[in-house]
Amino acid sequence: MRIVLLDSFAADQGAPWPGLQRLGEVVAHPRTDASLVVERSAGAEAIVTNKVVISKDVIDALPDLRYIGLASTGTNVVDLPAARARGIAVTNVPAYSTESVANLVFAMVLHFSFAVAAHDRAVKAERWASNPDFCFFLGPLHELAGKTLVIVGMGAIGKAVARIGSAFGMNVVAAEVPGSTRAGRVPLLDALPLADVVTLHCPLVPSTQGLVNARFLGALKASAILINTSRGALVEEADLVEALRAGKLGGVGLDVMVKEPPPASHPLADPAAPWADRLVITPHLGWGTVEARQRLASQVAENLAAFQKGQRLNRVD
Repeated sequence: MRIVLLDSFAADQGAPWPGLQRLGEVVAHPRTDASLVVERSAGAEAIVTNKVVISKDVIDALPDLRYIGLASTGTNVVDLPAARARGIAVTNVPAYSTESVANLVFAMVLHFSFAVAAHDRAVKAERWASNPDFCFFLGPLHELAGKTLVIVGMGAIGKAVARIGSAFGMNVVAAEVPGSTRAGRVPLLDALPLADVVTLHCPLVPSTQGLVNARFLGALKASAILINTSRGALVEEADLVEALRAGKLGGVGLDVMVKEPPPASHPLADPAAPWADRLVITPHLGWGTVEARQRLASQVAENLAAFQKGQRLNRVD
């Protein structure tokens, strides 16, 4: 079987895929421009993609294609109806990054609670050496115990975040997600005013796009911390800029943006902005611990091996 990886580098960082190499002839491309997808996939029975879009036109142009493996949980980059019409199997990798993303949430929360990096920089700039006291604080420090953690989206990652928050002694509130039919959640606009920390873990669907808008932000305490490690388009970025400009929010942690990579001139990434010390942005790395990427690569291979045996594993077609 000829297996083509279209954009392997984010996951493998240049390392081989031994699990896949046992299943056939593997050709790995670190990155693939949309104009090269058909050319590079020609003759392949199986292709693996993370962010490269597999459209109906691509599917129609690849008569040998029998299998599309997603090196991700999300399925939006594949035209599933077109794959289904052709009888092409499509698989994804659910829940591989749960602990990785949940860890990043609390790395961001603790960043705002203790300002570890800022204090480290101050010490290395000899502020401690010249200090008249045995200690100094750049600003108020805050414990997590007793604070309220509002979670928007209680899937695998949301549940992991709830578990960690509870271990810190936080009061965990599961908020209602727009469009969700799940019972037992606190209505969103009732939950938001309670939040010391609000963290997003819901899918990006029409009912949640732009969820964090002026109304959402206006319902929060001025000191609340907002974390988004889910999808960039859950946040109306212009409304977030206005809230920060108005002095709203004690901290914002973003691992995702509407456009990735963001433009160099993006106002949220401006280091000179007056709110810069209340905003931390990481480059969509929440999924990317070594352990999570190892689970991802292993499951990608297991999914294809199951297909070769005529078994259905993590099929989404």
